[in-house]
Amino acid sequence: MPEPMIGHMVYFQLKDGAPAARQKLLDACKEHLRGHPGEVFFAAGVLAEDLKRSVNVRDWDVALHIVFKTKADHDRYQEAERHQRFIRENEANWKTVRVFDSCIAL
Repeated sequence: MPEPMIGHMVYFQLKDGAPAARQKLLDACKEHLRGHPGEVFFAAGVLAEDLKRSVNVRDWDVALHIVFKTKADHDRYQEAERHQRFIRENEANWKTVRVFDSCIAL
């Protein structure tokens, strides 16, 4: 059985959730987190304001979605200088950060 891919989903609630602050974090995601070895999918976006069903979780501002080919790729990403720089440059505006990692078997 092949090794599962790793889905790495991160939801950021910002101290300042203004549109400009959201865009700044989106730009930082694209600059520092896209294109790491082993990434098979990258996307980042903001809360869909018009989706308000009772099951929608709405206490976040920016979402990051990355799928890695292997757990080893995910682990290298966590230690990569670009990822660490992203954290250093942006964490001051994070109110909460929630990380959801999953094994993706096709």
